Amino acid sequence: MPPLSPLTPSSSPSSRAWVVVALRAAGCVFAEDEAELLLAAARTPDELAALVDRRIAGEPLELVVGWAEFRGLRIAVEPGVFVPRRRTEFLVEQALAHVPGAGVVVDLCCGSGAVGAALAAALGSVELHAADIDPAAVRCARRNILGAGGQVHTGDLFEALPGDLRGRVDILAANVPYVPTDEIGLLPAEARDHEPLVALDGGSDGLDLLRRVASEAPGWLAPGGCLLIETSERQAPTAVEAFTRAGLRTRPAVSEEGYANVVIGTSPQARPTATPCPTESRP
Repeated sequence: MPPLSPLTPSSSPSSRAWVVVALRAAGCVFAEDEAELLLAAARTPDELAALVDRRIAGEPLELVVGWAEFRGLRIAVEPGVFVPRRRTEFLVEQALAHVPGAGVVVDLCCGSGAVGAALAAALGSVELHAADIDPAAVRCARRNILGAGGQVHTGDLFEALPGDLRGRVDILAANVPYVPTDEIGLLPAEARDHEPLVALDGGSDGLDLLRRVASEAPGWLAPGGCLLIETSERQAPTAVEAFTRAGLRTRPAVSEEGYANVVIGTSPQARPTATPCPTESRP
């Protein structure tokens, strides 16, 4: 799309109305809501024009304004970092339902650190670790979880984590990439063109990283600890098999309302836990 010409007082008697019209013309379905966020983020008319230009050129709104809402938190995001999806809130809800008294939490493939930040906010005092292979994601995650006393590590999956976490992790949340390589080109342009490939590409069937995480997770989980990974409805049966082969007590959880599928694996050396929550959609 062509960039929006700069907004100036003379060309825009009503900045909000001008922005709404520009966003609607670009195909933004929620133009009024987006206009409010862009107006709040801009300090000057020229800055507003630049933000609107970026949005109508197809950049995700969250990257334009610099934050995404996730379980009531304002999560800082920046260009080159995966934007947390609202459907992933279901993973957080499942983690809290299974281990409500968790003391040690790991957010693996953390991206912005949204999952770890949300878990820490809900649990209160917790030992929180997050890790990602992408240095840009690590920098962003530090902005979001340092306030909760969390630590962020750089590296490939478990290689990034301190060794003394082995056998102590109560919640291991791993929002790994799960888009099959051949389907990357079918993603919406906002994801395909503006988010890092390393956060999207899950290999030939989308489950390469899920298998790696599942195979190593039992050595890191505390007795009764849970591994939770988001996947698609189509991939869930294969993901369940991978968890089961790793020796985890496994079940899928589904939120029809949130279009979310999470596979949950519990360490077999179980300790007493709360009654498992239903596998179907949340109320």
